[in-house]
Amino acid sequence: MSNTLKLILSIVICQAAGLIGTVFTMDSIPTWYAALNKPAFNPPNWLFGPVWTLLYLMMGISLFIVWKEDLKNKVVKSAFTVFMIQLFLNTIWSIVFFGMQSLSGGLIIIILLWIMILITILKFMKISRVAGILLIPYLLWVSFATFLNFSIFKLN
Repeated sequence: MSNTLKLILSIVICQAAGLIGTVFTMDSIPTWYAALNKPAFNPPNWLFGPVWTLLYLMMGISLFIVWKEDLKNKVVKSAFTVFMIQLFLNTIWSIVFFGMQSLSGGLIIIILLWIMILITILKFMKISRVAGILLIPYLLWVSFATFLNFSIFKLN
């Protein structure tokens, strides 16, 4: 497979995860989510879309940098697998938090997600420093989102 195709697929895979999450999120924002008690630091709803779109793009580029290495290499294959697990957790969070309207379930998933992002960064750094660094804004945003999820859980 060519590197161009790997780059395109890497970005599409990550953006698709975001799109799946959006399907479960959109109907809940003006209804269920709007009715929840939220902390004063809760960002405006319009901010989440652009931030996540940029983060998914950076994730896709990071994945490509790792994927262009040989997947037959155990270190690369392990990093690729961990990335896919964290991406799955990312998608599941939206389904659980917004789709199932579960604050506690969302909190459990996002904590697991944070751990898997950290592991992904550490594994990616062994292959490419740039690939690992590209995921740091994602970890920071999920750190904030974890605190937000926890705060909403406590307030409700």
